[in-house]
Amino acid sequence: MSYSLNDIEKIIGLKTWSKKKKVDELLKIDAELYCNLGNESSKTEVERIKKQSRKIYRAIKKVDEYSGRLLLREQ
Repeated sequence: MSYSLNDIEKIIGLKTWSKKKKVDELLKIDAELYCNLGNESSKTEVERIKKQSRKIYRAIKKVDEYSGRLLLREQ
């Protein structure tokens, strides 16, 4: 099953998944966002992707505090 930005809260709430699997899936969503950017992407599109990425990193922080902090700090 493929997840999207709309599924972030659903992924965090899954009880049967390990922390690692949740973080992996969230990072997969993040990677797909950046893969859709290209050389011709406008500045507005790039900023929108960065905001969405920040939302994903905050979700990761809820699952794994340490990894989430690192990602947010490095953004």
